Amino acid sequence: MDLLTAIEQIVEKAKDSKLSPEFYRKASRYIKYVSDKLDLTKEQSVMLALFINRSDDSSIRISELSEDVKCSTIHILRYMNDIDVLEKREFIRCCRDFNSYRKSISYRVPFDVIEAMKRDENYAPKRCTGLTCQELFGELEDIFDLRKDNELTYEAMAQKINNLFEDNKKLQFVQLANTYYENDDKMLLVLFCHLCVNNGDDYIGFHDLDFLYDNKRDWIHAKTELSNGDHFLINGKIIEYNNDNGMVDRESFRVTQKFKDEALSEVVLKTTSRDKNSSDYIHSDKIAEKQLFYDQSIQKQIDELGGLLDEGHYQEITSRMKKAGFRCGFTCLFYGAPGTGKTETVLQLARQTGRDILQVDVSKIKSCWVGESEKNIKSLFDAYRDKVKKSEKAPILLFNEADAIINKRQEGAERSVDKMENSIQNIILQEMENLDGIMIATTNLAQNMDKAFERRFLYKIKFEKPTLEARMHIWHEMIPALSEDDTKTLAEKYEFSGGQIENIARHNAINGILYGDKGNTLETLMSYCDNERLETKQTRKIGF
Repeated sequence: MDLLTAIEQIVEKAKDSKLSPEFYRKASRYIKYVSDKLDLTKEQSVMLALFINRSDDSSIRISELSEDVKCSTIHILRYMNDIDVLEKREFIRCCRDFNSYRKSISYRVPFDVIEAMKRDENYAPKRCTGLTCQELFGELEDIFDLRKDNELTYEAMAQKINNLFEDNKKLQFVQLANTYYENDDKMLLVLFCHLCVNNGDDYIGFHDLDFLYDNKRDWIHAKTELSNGDHFLINGKIIEYNNDNGMVDRESFRVTQKFKDEALSEVVLKTTSRDKNSSDYIHSDKIAEKQLFYDQSIQKQIDELGGLLDEGHYQEITSRMKKAGFRCGFTCLFYGAPGTGKTETVLQLARQTGRDILQVDVSKIKSCWVGESEKNIKSLFDAYRDKVKKSEKAPILLFNEADAIINKRQEGAERSVDKMENSIQNIILQEMENLDGIMIATTNLAQNMDKAFERRFLYKIKFEKPTLEARMHIWHEMIPALSEDDTKTLAEKYEFSGGQIENIARHNAINGILYGDKGNTLETLMSYCDNERLETKQTRKIGF
């Protein structure tokens, strides 16, 4: 007996059981093994088994667990206290997405839990004692990433940070944070320091901070104090406003040099600042090489664009364009069906030509505050111009999934949100006219694009779903163990995009880790392929 065997038996006996007393009787031996091994109640052990059975899914709904055992969702809701215990012990992660229009709750099983189950060991979150300050900030980055993904409540985040500080009391930064500041203020202080240390960020905007708070009222209060200069972080000379062309920017902050010297002397601070309003600055040397397969016509266009972006050609072309009085900016649109490699192509072009990428998160640029979105987009292009001046090679400005900002403008807009959308689009159009650099936008919905944007994209490449030959190459690349005949069978039967094939390959790899090789690889893969087709899936129930 081991944990995976016991969990598998629990899942098998739970099928169609409605979690009846008879099920608990039949599965008692296996439930007891899991309960004793992991120090869980029998109900918690059953819930954990059901979650692990769906561990290849990063968004598990309560309704899906009820479907697995053929009971009502309400019956599973009776186990919520047990599920909460599993979350507190970090056997599962809960994502509470309450900011979207459709509020939702979903779960996932962390990879470390699966690894512990494979070793037949009880899973316990690692204790991080005796850390250097640099290592402490590495742990803080993980915690804030979980919070940003809605997988930690504010209270859970604060508890993890306080536990981390309790285990590393001797660090100078921890002593300062613990001594002088109340808990809520401390969390904001720690976030500012995380952005400074881990992201090298000296342009910290409100969009970098708003994920911290559960309560919108608390966030508005903190934001108001920061804007007015009344916050203790400003009064205490811990943070300060940035200057934009000699003017104080009350929406952009940085950690003061004084506080860096006092509290952050134990860490190596990055010398480059993260750009204003960008969600990601991707360094070309950090991009992993990946082989992509295109149709011949697309490959020709990609090769041509790659040649133009080669630094020697790029400098020669831009120089001649300027002399001839033409706009010298390279503006490119990658459009087509999802999963066809648009974003990955940008990454590989950047890697091949040694160009960093300033990736834009459109959702962070847009703000509910009147006038702030327009300021954000202007600041973004200001930051990009500054980066072009300071870089040896002009980086790529990437608007990924740009549908929301290049769609058709609203005629006779009266609503404030429509006016804001039009204003943002007008700013981008003007910036594209004056661009001195490289801008690439990707979209799945080119048919909705405003004609004014269509005219301003110099290169437009349509990404089609791969041909039979390309699909065979992708299947072989993703699952090298496949025979040529099996590769051809899958490629002929399923007209999938590269992204869909990658999903199936990942699904197959995870199940291989959990359950081992089941022998008939083709039959197994075809079952995954059938499930990948959305039209064959049942509609998800409303609610959990």
